[in-house]
Amino acid sequence: MSRVAKNPVAIPQGVEITIGADEVSVKGPLGAVKQYIGNAVTLERDGDALVCKAREGVANSRAMSGTVRALVNNMVTGVTKGFERKLTLVGVGYRAQAQGDKLNLTLGFSHPVVHQMPAGVKVETPTQTEIVIKGIDKQQVGQVAAEVRAYREPEPYKGKGVRYSDEVVVLKETKKK
Repeated sequence: MSRVAKNPVAIPQGVEITIGADEVSVKGPLGAVKQYIGNAVTLERDGDALVCKAREGVANSRAMSGTVRALVNNMVTGVTKGFERKLTLVGVGYRAQAQGDKLNLTLGFSHPVVHQMPAGVKVETPTQTEIVIKGIDKQQVGQVAAEVRAYREPEPYKGKGVRYSDEVVVLKETKKK
C-alpha cells in the first residue's frame, strides 16, 4: 500500500459519501461530485473516516490506492470549502470582465476573447486585472485556469500576459549590442 493511502480520509459533518461498485460520490454543502475509481481499490467506511485499501491480485492496485485516496480527499475538500485559482493580467490595456458564465478578456489581440465557463465553475473579477476561478472540482478549476492562461502566456522579456497570482516569471535579459 502506498504511504498516501495509509492515511484515512476524514469525513466532516454534513458530508455524505456513497460508495458504489466502481465509483464514489460525495455530497456536501457546496454541491455533489462523482468520481470513477475502478476495481483496483476498495473503500471502507470506518466511523467518520474513509480507508482506501488495495485489492489483492489486481495489477497496480498499490499505486492506485494512493491516487484514489487523494481524489476522494479532494472531493471532500471541494464540497466543504471549495477550490479557487487566482490569475493576474500584466500588460497595458489587458482587462478582464466577468459576465454571468462568460469571461471577456482584452489581451492585445484585434478581437476580444470570450471564454465560456463550464457547469460547476464560477468566475469573478474583483478588479480589471484579477480573475478568481472557483468551483468544487479541483481538476476542473485548474483546467479552466490553464485554458484562460493559455490565451496569452507570460512572455519572458517584459512578463506581459496572463499568469497565476503566485507564479514567478523569470525575465530574460535583452540582446546587447
